[in-house]
Amino acid sequence: MQIHSEKPMKPRLLTPQPLTAAAFAPYGDVLECGTAKEIRHINYGNTQRFHDLAGLDLSANDGKPLVSIFRSKPLPRPIPVKVMERHPLSSQAFFPLNNHPFMVVVAEAGEFDPKRLRAFLAGPQQGVNYRKGTWHHYSLALDRVCEFMVIDRGGPEKNCDEVFLEDENIIIDY
Repeated sequence: MQIHSEKPMKPRLLTPQPLTAAAFAPYGDVLECGTAKEIRHINYGNTQRFHDLAGLDLSANDGKPLVSIFRSKPLPRPIPVKVMERHPLSSQAFFPLNNHPFMVVVAEAGEFDPKRLRAFLAGPQQGVNYRKGTWHHYSLALDRVCEFMVIDRGGPEKNCDEVFLEDENIIIDY
């Protein structure tokens, strides 16, 4: 699915806000120790397990979990938002491996509405799990190359829709 949005009269600027579990709840889960529903002490008390951080949804239509690493280059600032994507059959989780902050841009599931875009600045020890159907920009490294552990769905059916924004939605410098 490819959708082109209407061209507005002037660019709209997005101001990133800090990534918190409450602010991000309409789009998915924030992955960090502080959002754990339960902390378990394992390995004879030598390890804390921050348990059940995300509602993974990967099995629709014979899907199976995939674990991958994505390596993303930073885009020049200000960052233009030109394309958004969604995964209609599954969730998709990202966790940074390089201890660097990154940008998250989302819009709620359903019909894409560029007026509902929101930007979040994720800290270096935070990840996100996008709910099934949540619109999001691809991984946005800031200032340097960033690697992400990604958990998403593999399966026989296409699981990525894109929408191309013809207007100039921009994330301003923070």
